[in-house]
Amino acid sequence: MNYTTQMDAAKKGIITKEIETVAKKENMDVQKLMQLISKGKVAIPANKNHKNISAEGVGKGLKTKINVNLGISKDCCNIDIELDKVKKAIEMKAEAIMDLSCFGKTREFRNRLIDISPAMIGTVPMYDAVGFYDKELKDITAEELLNVIETHAKDGVDFMTIHAGINRETAEVFKRNPRLMNFVSRGGSLLYAWMHLNNRENPFYEYFDKVLDICEKYDVTISLGDSCRPGCIDDSTDPSQIKELMTLGELAKRAWKRNVQVMIEGPGHMALDEIKANMILERKLCHDAPFYVLGPIVTDIAPGYDHITSAIGGSIAATYGADFLCYVTPAEHLRLPDLEDMKEGIIAAKIAAHVADIAKGIKGARDWDNKMAHARRELDWEEIFKLAIDPEKARKYRESSRPEDEKTCTMCGKMCAVRNMNKVMEGKNINILRDDD
Repeated sequence: MNYTTQMDAAKKGIITKEIETVAKKENMDVQKLMQLISKGKVAIPANKNHKNISAEGVGKGLKTKINVNLGISKDCCNIDIELDKVKKAIEMKAEAIMDLSCFGKTREFRNRLIDISPAMIGTVPMYDAVGFYDKELKDITAEELLNVIETHAKDGVDFMTIHAGINRETAEVFKRNPRLMNFVSRGGSLLYAWMHLNNRENPFYEYFDKVLDICEKYDVTISLGDSCRPGCIDDSTDPSQIKELMTLGELAKRAWKRNVQVMIEGPGHMALDEIKANMILERKLCHDAPFYVLGPIVTDIAPGYDHITSAIGGSIAATYGADFLCYVTPAEHLRLPDLEDMKEGIIAAKIAAHVADIAKGIKGARDWDNKMAHARRELDWEEIFKLAIDPEKARKYRESSRPEDEKTCTMCGKMCAVRNMNKVMEGKNINILRDDD
């Protein structure tokens, strides 16, 4: 039996190799997984032309996934440096990599990325359009914008951010409700500017059926972009954000009728006490489509530490319904991240995802923590390092300050509660001031 997309296969009861892979990774019954995919509650972004992908599922009941952003820009256009980041992200087992390249040899970098990556690959075609045609934004035609989408699809991109929700109606809501930070979505701001300069409807909204034609042909998952995501906590949960979210929900239903998989993108900057309500709103307005969030960043005062502000928000968001976390690095708002920034961003996002999986009761999530607790009780340092989310950093800290008693650390020494409780429970004496017998 033939099928066009993973969603089409699931509706027809066909177990694709990608569905089988995800079911095994998630320890989920394959029939249950197919039911979730057929209803749009789970997506498996896997372009037919991405031959070496190790498929991942994003959505309801699955482990929280993380995405790593990278790519070349006009100010930092060294492809080899970005490929080093790609290799590190793969080594650190990021489930997704988004190529946000916006200058120079974008296609060369994208093709090399897809060739080497088992992780799913995402792009934002709007970023690429100006450089792709070497034309000013105003002069790019709607047809040319659609052609960029098709080029990315042919190359093997698994999911694309398409800012189709910022239509004229949403733009009017934005104009009537001024914001402190206006738009901070790069793609959304470019489309808003294109619409304004050409006095035209957003081509991705106007020609959404043509976008679906492309995505169905190559099985590209649409990540419906949030042009109106808040760029500061003062702008969160405002009329523009909610109006766009309603539009994204309508577009998701149109995509599912064509068997095109969908993810919904979400905030952004947001105060802690608004996160739960926003997750509920997305689930309701977007019909349980997988939710992909940037952060949320829960305070605006921490440049240089936004991997932390993002991890705080991300763990809460994923606990209450987000399925996919876009990492944020310490360089956010300041510069293109380097390799070390990227590593810190990945670790922070992985922590947030795991914290949420424990809270959501994802099968097996607590096992890792229980193994770590057992290793700590045994003061088995090698096992502790092996289980650590960042073994290199854990070992480096341990070796930088050696204790008198090798079983302990330099915080407590022989006053170590674990050491002493082990001895008491074994019926042994506790020698703190003297050497053990």
